[in-house]
Amino acid sequence: MDKYVINGGGRLCGSVALQSAKNSVLPLFAASILTDKRVIIRDAPNISDVTCMAQILRELGAEVRFSDGNVTIDSANASCHEISSALTKELRSSVFMLGSLLTRFGRALIAYPGGCDIGLRPIDLHLNALKRLGVTISERDGFIFCECARLRGAEILLDFPSVGATENILLAAVKAEGKTVLTGAAKEPEIVDLQNFLNAIGAHISGAGTDVIEIEGVRELHGVTYRPMKDRIEAGTYLLAGAACGGEVEVVGVTPENIRLLLHKLRENGCKIHAKNDKIRVESRGRLKCNRRIETMPFPGFPTDLQAQATALNASCEGCALIVENLFETRFKYVPELQKMGADIEVRGRTAFVRGVKKLHGARVVAGDLRGGAALVIAALSAEGESEVLDLSHIDRGYADFRGKLRKLGADIRRVRI
Repeated sequence: MDKYVINGGGRLCGSVALQSAKNSVLPLFAASILTDKRVIIRDAPNISDVTCMAQILRELGAEVRFSDGNVTIDSANASCHEISSALTKELRSSVFMLGSLLTRFGRALIAYPGGCDIGLRPIDLHLNALKRLGVTISERDGFIFCECARLRGAEILLDFPSVGATENILLAAVKAEGKTVLTGAAKEPEIVDLQNFLNAIGAHISGAGTDVIEIEGVRELHGVTYRPMKDRIEAGTYLLAGAACGGEVEVVGVTPENIRLLLHKLRENGCKIHAKNDKIRVESRGRLKCNRRIETMPFPGFPTDLQAQATALNASCEGCALIVENLFETRFKYVPELQKMGADIEVRGRTAFVRGVKKLHGARVVAGDLRGGAALVIAALSAEGESEVLDLSHIDRGYADFRGKLRKLGADIRRVRI
């Protein structure tokens, strides 16, 4: 296991070239098995989630090669429709392989991702939509078995704009017989990127980015060389780090509209924002003010994947902030670690009350998840003294060369093997 050793209190200044979006690349990998022709993904990020998805494709019989940041996927010999429980548990988003496997093989068998939750399970949205396309589904002993002799287009209404369910429907309907109309679709930019990729390999899909997506089933799909969108969550993480450290940080490659609400909140904190084309720069001077309220919502609302990082920023701002988490009920698990650094935060259910302290102090903390881990790094960078952030496996899932990029901005951060 590795840890970061961080000496905080310094300013961050400089420019960050963004990686391709994790939340776009993973569905593109899943989509690659829809065709038996070669697919090349340009600038795939060097993160463990991508490595895990590549291993899933190899288990299915595909050939996956990494070279100079590009990934070549050849699924001509793919023949397996089962994904092992070990890989499913390692990568929860592997659930959207269901749509691809059904389209390619007419059947799919995967382990239940992460076990069952009490009440409405997020995966129910996926399964109910697949049933509308003619899929027969059975669940036993922690596994989901799906089968369909012929996928048929249908009208599908999502009760909630789930990103994963929307992706699964696109992947399942792309070669279905007839037309599929999806209402209540997720509007995230990554959905638009998936539509663009699928159309590039021969699909007929329109409407991504709105709540109604239409998919005309096609008979054949071909190969492509494709460059995914840049990572808006990575962009937001570095902008929030720059704000927390009283610095001047520029991110390159992101569309400002994709993080519009974050930029609004940073201005509310007292930061200056300069946005032009695909470059965004944040300037932070002196002690910032707390956001009065941040409430996570599906796009174009405030991203849940930036909630923890924004909370870390507010922890040392002047005033009080109310953080409301509407999407994931356990997303405040990182708060006790921030409290070790002196943060004054009280969590009640899905709401966190943040009373800004003048300065956080160094501490030994443990990253329990990807975005919570990034929040702890931001807090450590802005704190007085030395901090240790343990269990970097979570951070490695989503941030390529996190240490290296932060060091280029002036951070005093080392990665140490324990």
